[in-house]
Amino acid sequence: MRLIPGRLWALAALSGILQVLPFPIEGPVPRWRTALCWVALAPLLFALSGRDETGRELTVFESITVSYFCGFIWYLGSCYWIYQTMYLYGGLDKPIAAGILILFSLYLGLYHALFGALFGAIRTYGGRQIALMSSPFLWVAVEFARAHITSFPWDLLGIAQVDNAVLTRLAPFTGAYGISFVIALVNALWLIRIEVRERRHTRLVLTVAGVVLVVIYVAAVSRIAAPRRERATNTATLVQENLEVGAAAKGPEPSAGELLESFSHLSRYPGRRIYLGIPEKKGTPLAILEPSTGPVDSNLIVWPESPAPFQEDDPQFREAISSLAKQAGSSMIVGNIAIERTAENARGYYLFNSAAFVTPQGEFAGRYNKMHLVPFGEYVPFKQMFFFAQNLLHEAGTFDAGGTRTLFAVNGHRYGTFICYESIFADEVREFVRNGADVLINISNDGWYGDTSAPWQHLNMVRMRAIENHRWVLRATNTGVTASIDPEGRVVEAAPRHVRTSIRVGFGYEKDLTFYVAHGDWFAWLCSSVTGAALLWSLRARFAVN
Repeated sequence: MRLIPGRLWALAALSGILQVLPFPIEGPVPRWRTALCWVALAPLLFALSGRDETGRELTVFESITVSYFCGFIWYLGSCYWIYQTMYLYGGLDKPIAAGILILFSLYLGLYHALFGALFGAIRTYGGRQIALMSSPFLWVAVEFARAHITSFPWDLLGIAQVDNAVLTRLAPFTGAYGISFVIALVNALWLIRIEVRERRHTRLVLTVAGVVLVVIYVAAVSRIAAPRRERATNTATLVQENLEVGAAAKGPEPSAGELLESFSHLSRYPGRRIYLGIPEKKGTPLAILEPSTGPVDSNLIVWPESPAPFQEDDPQFREAISSLAKQAGSSMIVGNIAIERTAENARGYYLFNSAAFVTPQGEFAGRYNKMHLVPFGEYVPFKQMFFFAQNLLHEAGTFDAGGTRTLFAVNGHRYGTFICYESIFADEVREFVRNGADVLINISNDGWYGDTSAPWQHLNMVRMRAIENHRWVLRATNTGVTASIDPEGRVVEAAPRHVRTSIRVGFGYEKDLTFYVAHGDWFAWLCSSVTGAALLWSLRARFAVN
């Protein structure tokens, strides 16, 4: 068996690093780094389509190996926060936490290996040019598989361009997958060789064709309504209690009564410091509001998903929430734990991570039970095999998945609420809007991530959901980033992170349905179909030769 040349390993490693850099690493990602996505895949594609020192192409197995190495580096760099989450907040020893990160990267790196397998097969039997032209379709198909097979569509390539006001106009039609396709296409174009026989008018024809393409592009973009500054017509108060979680929590734990009092106070007395954009991003202004002379009321009060021990059937909790809603004259969406008695399992009850809805009259009018749970956090798959993961959360490993995407309705408006991890699943979030939600609520506990890349990566994925669905998203988190996001994905107002506070923000209701809401991941399915067709065509060509 021949050795893969060192320069191909180096190219794969370079590509893995370049794929990490366009995404947040510790804080908000600078604009210049997001531009690296336009060359991030090129080194990998060059390695997969090149030849070794003897002039021989890589075999399919070698393509898989090189791509796998690239994927391992990508997940190791992009999801390094798993290490801190496991040891600092989950209470695991550092060697075990590091081992989990490595195993995680080896596992998810298999998707890059799948990309290498598809590319290698098409290149071997269909040629280098066909493989390069097919690569954008392959990339999207593999991202789509990652979303549906292992349920981890974290940081799809298209998310890197969430601040690209022109390119994100694709998202209401194709979802983030369409943006991933464009990025992968540009990377492939760096390597595609176009051979044209020189004739008398060749250059003139190519020049005219180029001008026509530019004009068509400009006309197509102008046909899509330019992003407008959305006008807020209502107000909401988003609470950020800033409670420490897991092993990072020090000192005496507040009682449920103390926490209820604190949350209730923040709901009526918002903080004075508010960012007019993404917190901690260079150039984002920090506004200092005038002190209020009394309680400030809003149309809606949102409490985050948090480690506070609020249980929906607790009389003290229900009384406090009901009283607060009536005093404020506001609807409320409150993260809590719900218990339903049942004879269908050995425990005798179902345990849900939930969001309760309370009307301005103080009535508990509905509840949404989180449907997409966090593996190794809220439940432990193959629990006997992964016994070490049961200590990650005090309540973890025991939650049950909900079965209905419940909407909350009041005063002619409908609220769709998705909880934490669910925000990365575009096809699931759109179901709330398709069912009638005219504003989206995201409650989350990002305290498990600490000061890593994850809160910022998470924020960007929520912003993409706002664009895809053309809806305001009100995001209340335990430690940040708590923010209002307009339908164009712009953070309008946000709270400082790691501060016990609340913010009063503006938002609006939207009634339109985007093409993506109506038709879902049609583009990803199309790319998957083209991938299958290209693979079959290449294999057919091989058998025809034989």
